[in-house]
Amino acid sequence: MKIEQLIDMKELRALKVELTRFMMAYKFALDEMNTKINILKDEFNYIHDYNPIEHVTSRLKSPESIFKKIYRKGHDFSLPAIKENVRDIAGIRITCSFISDIYELSKMLANQKDIRVIDYKDYIKNPKPNGYQSLHLILEIPIFMSDREELTYVEVQIRTIAMDFWASLEHKIYYKYNKEVPIRMIAELKDAATMAAELDRKMERLHKEITEIKLADQAEEEARLLSMQKGDFNLPFLESFLQKK
Repeated sequence: MKIEQLIDMKELRALKVELTRFMMAYKFALDEMNTKINILKDEFNYIHDYNPIEHVTSRLKSPESIFKKIYRKGHDFSLPAIKENVRDIAGIRITCSFISDIYELSKMLANQKDIRVIDYKDYIKNPKPNGYQSLHLILEIPIFMSDREELTYVEVQIRTIAMDFWASLEHKIYYKYNKEVPIRMIAELKDAATMAAELDRKMERLHKEITEIKLADQAEEEARLLSMQKGDFNLPFLESFLQKK
């Protein structure tokens, strides 16, 4: 084998190792974020007796999908360029019960010491023109390899059940349709998004109302127990018990 071929093989093996490391960092980042989210779910279940997270899905972009995006955006085919310009290689979607849960959960994630918020896009307060709603975060977390620390991006999308329902069906309607969509259909889909948003607001209002009722009931029960401890109930009971003796 010629020396040139040996050099080419060596470079190819080195490139393969770097590509493997590159993709592994994103896989480990997904594992790390899923662990953090599961801890929050367990904490809510055990301590607060309430879980705002309905379900969580995660995905890793394929190398083919990454290269297509880089080509489409016109960036260099280098690992540093890919890292900086394709920030959704590792993606997590969290579906919450209510709109307030979305902001509470995003705050909890952002407050963790090893997480840095790189980008924050609120498509709930500012929906996209087609009606799409969701909260998008680009988070940076450290991944510790055997010989280095990799700061890795993870895209987190947080939405309600209604938002997820609309987005999933909208995607299926458009999937692999490369022609211009009729204006009538675009208007109807936006109307459907408006209806989904109205449903979210109504359910949020009902949730707040029932929470206030529960808190009022708890306060009343605590007041009753406090009154009992002061003797309002125990004293007559003890007097009756002593008379029987």
